[in-house]
Amino acid sequence: MKILFATITALIFNTGFGDLSAQTGKPGQPAKAAEAKRLYIDVHQLEPGKIKYEDVAKAHKKDLATQSKYGVNFINYWVDENKGAVYCLSSASDTVSIIKTHAEAHGLLPTHIYPVTDGEAAALKNEKNLFLDIHYLGAGKVTAKDVADAHKKDLATQSIYGVNFINYWVNEKEGVVMCLSQAKDSTAVIQTHKNAHGLLPDVVLKVKQGE
Repeated sequence: MKILFATITALIFNTGFGDLSAQTGKPGQPAKAAEAKRLYIDVHQLEPGKIKYEDVAKAHKKDLATQSKYGVNFINYWVDENKGAVYCLSSASDTVSIIKTHAEAHGLLPTHIYPVTDGEAAALKNEKNLFLDIHYLGAGKVTAKDVADAHKKDLATQSIYGVNFINYWVNEKEGVVMCLSQAKDSTAVIQTHKNAHGLLPDVVLKVKQGE
């Protein structure tokens, strides 16, 4: 147990988890009504080609069985099996609560946690492939309003390339934007961004979604 909490403490100070929401209770305790929750996306970068969607689904069930203890609500997750990447969307009062939930549920701790704001979600359509594209724009170089404006341009352009943008998430502090969409391939996603506003993603992941 001492080793586990030492690991968690090291992660908080060494991997950028210090951006905690203000709260009146102790970190990791069930959220009180007065404590504001916010959205987070936590990233697990595992070994490429060595992770299966089914394994992540099993781990997610353990998260769901544990989350109430720490006041966390896991909403969706996305898995890129080829690149060994897992992205989890949740609401919580702070990052420590998310770390402790993962630690107790299955021991697979995230490599990074982004506090994010989101846009207005659209519905999934048909059986097209899902993609999560990521823009690393740089600290302090993007605002939620900027991304909302760019997203409107994506929506106005997407039909040309047969893309359906589902939602997006923004971390203003680190300048990271993540967009979820459906398309026939990653090229269609990139071309939509290029035509709409010229902001091309740094990474495009073909993902499977769970909830």
